[in-house]
Amino acid sequence: MSLAQIVLSSGRSIELTKLVMSSTYEGMLEGYPCKPINEMQVRGLQRQAERAFSFAPVHLVPPSPEYPESAAGAFGPVEVLPAVACIGVFRSTPVDPELDPVLNRSALTVAWFQPTPDVPSGEETDPALRDLPWEELAEDHEL
Repeated sequence: MSLAQIVLSSGRSIELTKLVMSSTYEGMLEGYPCKPINEMQVRGLQRQAERAFSFAPVHLVPPSPEYPESAAGAFGPVEVLPAVACIGVFRSTPVDPELDPVLNRSALTVAWFQPTPDVPSGEETDPALRDLPWEELAEDHEL
């Protein structure tokens, strides 16, 4: 059973089968959101995805930070990532047209950031997710 279905810009339909969400700045006790902190957050999310879902390739959707009107601190200007860090496992029909779609699927693990804790689905899905180059990133596997 899938959690959601998304139609990519390419027309391919993909299913979200697993989803992990967390607060982007969970556990941050000191400092402020800035480029060095955000780079650690992004690398950490990608590593978490690679460890937790090693059965499929991992793709990181680069986040779009915001720069609020705040005074710069010791580590540079304030730079804020979207509030929710996400890791999703998606599946679809095989990439290779030679494979039997009854016995094979393609899979991809995607890490991304989004502003709200909503499950991505339908036309509400962030364009960065809808524009995934599935055929280049996903891997086929036998059921």
